Amino acid sequence: MKAKRSSTCLGFATVVVKVIILTGLVKEINGSDFRISEATIDEIQRAFAERKLTSTQLVDFYLERISSLNPILRSVLEVNPDARSHAKEADRERTDPVLAPSLGPLHGIPVLLKDSINTKDKLNTSAGSFALLGSKVPRDAHVVGKLRRAGTVILGKASLTEWYGSRSLIMPSNWCARGGYAQNPYVDSGTPCGSSFGSAISVAANMVSVSLGTETDGSIICPADQNSVVGIKPTVGLTSRAGVIPLSPRQDSIGPICRTVSDAVHVLDVIAGYDPRDEATHSASKYIPEGGYRQFLKKEGLKGKRLGVVRNPFFNSYNGSLAIFIFEHHLNTMRARGATVVDDLEIPNISIIQNASQSGEMTAIAAELKLSINKYLKQLISSPVKSLADIIQFNIDHPDLEKTKEIGQDLFIGSEMTKGIGEEEKGAIKKMEELSAEGFEKIMRDNELDGLVTLGSDAATMLAIGGYPGMTVPGGYDQSGMPFGILFGGLRGSEPKLIEMAFDFEQSTKARKPPPPHYM
Repeated sequence: MKAKRSSTCLGFATVVVKVIILTGLVKEINGSDFRISEATIDEIQRAFAERKLTSTQLVDFYLERISSLNPILRSVLEVNPDARSHAKEADRERTDPVLAPSLGPLHGIPVLLKDSINTKDKLNTSAGSFALLGSKVPRDAHVVGKLRRAGTVILGKASLTEWYGSRSLIMPSNWCARGGYAQNPYVDSGTPCGSSFGSAISVAANMVSVSLGTETDGSIICPADQNSVVGIKPTVGLTSRAGVIPLSPRQDSIGPICRTVSDAVHVLDVIAGYDPRDEATHSASKYIPEGGYRQFLKKEGLKGKRLGVVRNPFFNSYNGSLAIFIFEHHLNTMRARGATVVDDLEIPNISIIQNASQSGEMTAIAAELKLSINKYLKQLISSPVKSLADIIQFNIDHPDLEKTKEIGQDLFIGSEMTKGIGEEEKGAIKKMEELSAEGFEKIMRDNELDGLVTLGSDAATMLAIGGYPGMTVPGGYDQSGMPFGILFGGLRGSEPKLIEMAFDFEQSTKARKPPPPHYM
């Protein structure tokens, strides 16, 4: 869920490679230069093709970045000890005249995975908790299998708000038992948000170019927003959740976090699709367009679009901020790019939608959490814990490891007391469906909108309870240098339109800047 140095981690490799320097510059014998930092997937692939760069060199660069920056940023829990050997295999495949023509855009690209996404290898999958350390998963998560088949190099596991922040209401959004307190790379006093903060920080600070996050309510959108990167939270079911530590089958979604819209779309093209192990993908797969999503990376993607702007209550936390002034400038840019902007729209019952206690979200997720985690744990080959009750007891037995007294377990205990999806829970789910139909869906259809656009990440909750997609794109920085994003949201299956609008906006504004020099 959104929440606004581990001694067990595998050692971070410090690799001395003559062609790599910390500025991200790879120098070839012929004198041509290529800068890894801030490079897009397409630029990296061109460097591969021109033999200015190898996957092995790229992995070495990222391992060096992790070794240098992770003690401060604490966004990576562990690195894959087999990453270099997998990169070497990718380099070999690229020189194979039979294989080379069929290699896709993610071939040889390192990827960090949120530490709740199963990998059947030497990496842990622990949701950031010591309680699951050493557990054995039966297979790769479906999305990981698709990434491997696309030729990516699994670089390691990114930190997260432990158990997605579902353990306690007072859990800090940037805290993980295994990883400690994470740091926003832009502003020392700024929050990186949660729960996919490790995935967002690592991409922002050029410790990797591609990562995967998960979202139940804001957990991709918020950290992407506050770390100046692009995040896509797909329509629920567009990407399989099989093999991912669950929270809510109604709301969980897996999506990319990258530095550019085009990079995120490359990843979405690979990970989206039907999976018999996740029934939600059966209905959602109908939304996937023939030819994939890259075709919607259009420079005139805003032309002819109708965009609705919702200010209340999403602008409240920005009162007096430079961000509002910049947002107004961005709206003018969208108009100039051919979009019709329908301003000052109001979502019916938005105060109830945004309140998890009143909307029914907290009631439903409390029951779903227990059912989902218990089901996941039973599927493991081996695990120190077999149920939510075991996790609670583990935390009681290991207060120093899990900081149980400081963090608490109130949400876990409340979930353990639930008895499944009863009448109260069914009523809560029905209420969220009605709030969505009479709120977001109604305003979209009544105004014939292609998408909603707003400032920051607070609208993520409205999108979450209805299973709607959202994309956040870097929008700028406030007076303190803290990043903020521009959020595009739409109805289920509207990813093509969101990509068109987000890509045009990104290319027209070029708002993203790298972190300060001490993180570069």
